[in-house]
Amino acid sequence: MTSRSPNVSAQPPRRPSLPERAISRRLSALSTTTAVTTGAQAGTTQHDLTEEIEEIKRYEDFTTIDWVQDAAQEQLRRRARRKQNAGVYELRGSLGWRRRLEDTYDAGQAWIVVTLVGAAIGLNAGFLNIITEWLSDIKLGYCTTAFYLNENFCCWGDEKGCPEWHRWSSFWLLNYLLYLLFSTVFALASATLVKSFAPYAAGSGISEIKCIIAGFVMKGFLGFWTLLIKSICLPLAIASGLSVGKEGPSVHYAVCTGNVISRFFGKYKRNKAKTREILSACAAAGVAVAFGSPIGGVLFSLEEMSSYFPLKTMWRSYFCALVATAVLAAMNPFWTGQLVMFEVRYDRSWHFFEIIFFIFIGIFGGLYGAFVMKWNLRAQTFRKKYLTKYAILEATLLAAGTAVLCFPNMFLRIDMTESMEILFLECEAGRDYDGLCEAKNRWRMALSLAFATIMRTILVIISYGCKVPAGIFVPSMAVGASFGRMVGILVQALHEAFPHAKFFAACQPDVACITPGTYAFLGAAAALSGIMHITVSVVVIMFELTGALTYILPTMIVVGVTKAVSERFGRGGIADRMIWFNGFPFLDNKEEHTFGVPVSQVMTSEVTSLPSSGLTLRAVEQLMAQNKYQGFPVVEDGSSKILIGYIGRTELRYAIDRSKKESFVSSNARCFFTQPPASAAQTPSVRAPPVTFDAIEDASGQQSVDFSRFIDPVPLAVHPRLPLETVMELFKKMGPRVILVEYRGRLAGLVTVKDCLKYQFKVEAQETSTHDPALEIRQEKLWSLMNHAADWLADKVLSISGGRIKLGGGRASISLESRAEDPRDQFTPILASPGRDILDGTEDVDQGVELQSRR
Repeated sequence: MTSRSPNVSAQPPRRPSLPERAISRRLSALSTTTAVTTGAQAGTTQHDLTEEIEEIKRYEDFTTIDWVQDAAQEQLRRRARRKQNAGVYELRGSLGWRRRLEDTYDAGQAWIVVTLVGAAIGLNAGFLNIITEWLSDIKLGYCTTAFYLNENFCCWGDEKGCPEWHRWSSFWLLNYLLYLLFSTVFALASATLVKSFAPYAAGSGISEIKCIIAGFVMKGFLGFWTLLIKSICLPLAIASGLSVGKEGPSVHYAVCTGNVISRFFGKYKRNKAKTREILSACAAAGVAVAFGSPIGGVLFSLEEMSSYFPLKTMWRSYFCALVATAVLAAMNPFWTGQLVMFEVRYDRSWHFFEIIFFIFIGIFGGLYGAFVMKWNLRAQTFRKKYLTKYAILEATLLAAGTAVLCFPNMFLRIDMTESMEILFLECEAGRDYDGLCEAKNRWRMALSLAFATIMRTILVIISYGCKVPAGIFVPSMAVGASFGRMVGILVQALHEAFPHAKFFAACQPDVACITPGTYAFLGAAAALSGIMHITVSVVVIMFELTGALTYILPTMIVVGVTKAVSERFGRGGIADRMIWFNGFPFLDNKEEHTFGVPVSQVMTSEVTSLPSSGLTLRAVEQLMAQNKYQGFPVVEDGSSKILIGYIGRTELRYAIDRSKKESFVSSNARCFFTQPPASAAQTPSVRAPPVTFDAIEDASGQQSVDFSRFIDPVPLAVHPRLPLETVMELFKKMGPRVILVEYRGRLAGLVTVKDCLKYQFKVEAQETSTHDPALEIRQEKLWSLMNHAADWLADKVLSISGGRIKLGGGRASISLESRAEDPRDQFTPILASPGRDILDGTEDVDQGVELQSRR
């Protein structure tokens, strides 16, 4: 943020007056300047100045949004517009009506944006559902009447198949090989496209979006290319059979859609804080179209995604989710009137004796989440350390291995959403799948479901994080559904074995008492809650999926037990763990800290500051060239360090460029950050360079330049003894970019979000050491074993082909990437480990990723 090098000192010619010191420290420089400027022309000029600076700020990377400054700039924009429209309703004729329409359009931009974004998200989701289902079914067979139809559409109305749908072959082994081939090709295509065109399209994206909505700037992560590649590669990744889902990535492409569309509107083009409101609404719409749950999507955005969620954002999120869901329902991608494939309705109610089994399912959900998060982070560590260069090969081999293991099992072979649809259904609904509802197959099905649960859990651990669009919602729900259905089958068998036991006294004779499908439904809810650590939104999502009002209480019981068990193994779901793992600068509102130290132990005391007067223009430019910090405190002089204000890097760069361009000041001109002498050149605020030789001569003779209008004379400042926890609350709730530390009016240091996080990481590392030498040794052995296997396979292929086929560049490598050595092609995360680069407190402008399109 601001620099960490020693202070820049200069001999001030005089002591400047400080009339602004009495002003409240929560006003911004721009709004304060406007408040003391009279007249509509001055307000419009200042507004134009702010607009130009914000246009420049769009291209800064890896910085943190200053929410307070953005809010002040939005107020400035509204004030300038009100002054501009003063008396507009008294005007008559076309001019008055045009002004009124413009004012109405400006006021309704937010609703126009969320409507367009919601419609685009719904259309995209509908097409992706259709394409995903076709690609998933094409691995097993084809439709003779129309090749572009999947099995459901080809055999419409026939629950048990039809002659129009043909398997690829009557030979089981050939079908097995074709299934393996399709899976491998799909994964290869998805990973290659992601690597070549949009590396940020890999993964789920929820962790990064949480940081973006919280105010962290990422360039390209929500750009047009990311949206396009994610939409193309997501169906390929799902159809490849990898244990990944589309519900998490649906949030990513929804937020990308909102970012791309909102850039066409002036209100959101230059104000990042306003854009975050749209992104929160898009996250809600993404979950809404993924689960067919508009209310659940809004609650998910509130509970999981957004750290700042005012009432107007809730209404816009609700409206955006409503539009997206309505468009998806109008498209009717499954021709059933359902928004998702695994939507189901339950007719029978539950019994109180089943609460014991519901609690057991809830315990499983908590244990599942803790187990998967622990081992997935270890897998991510291994992937980052050894497999960075082999991203395409890794995804391809994972898909091939998954196909080999999953094809023999009836529940692993088919798409996960289709599997959940089967497991959720009541047996009395007239549908059956490979004898699932037949009593004679009960134990075989229970064993098959147990194998599917274990195998899917292992595959989720190693697949989530590979470099294809990959979510963890649906894979976790599939694990919970298979486990829950297995429990339901066992409870049903127990009831049939002891029908007259007092335990089952609530069951009526000759009436089905146990519904195994509801156990699968509750298991899916438990697993989803366990992996994400969310509660209310899960209950609402599952309710909207089933429409079964009678099962709200069992769902709440299961999710509550899951939450209680999950909290015993650590706070935060998989998205929060990945934020910590990658070291993103994110302060979680749900975390509570008790460090017991003042902010002076965390702040940076060696700060590069600017004296209020005395520095030459050349010295200021040299200072900016020597570092990449995002702002500088302004002090009275280098010795007294009396705090005067704060100036951002963008504002300072802009002021220097404009003064050199329009005033023709020399490099030796003196810079004033407070009100300068009367002879100082005022930095121009409009694009109107001198047009006469006399004006050029007068301007070039000026030996001082005024930068006072660009500083923030009232930055947020705290006392050095203020507890660190209070400072972190200020960052969470107010969102400033930097907080200055002053003692009796003198600058003592500064603190940023990254400083707080670095200290938090250090404390957590001391409390729970994550260094495990034994684990590192095991990872080294595993990598050595993989290298030996690669050498053996390369030699065999080379020998069998007579030297015509060579895998990789030599005996010791197998790689499908021809450019793996180019660091730009590697899929390293934004940070290699917590505390590196982004947490060094510098906020380098030349690194990172920003919220904008790559057009």
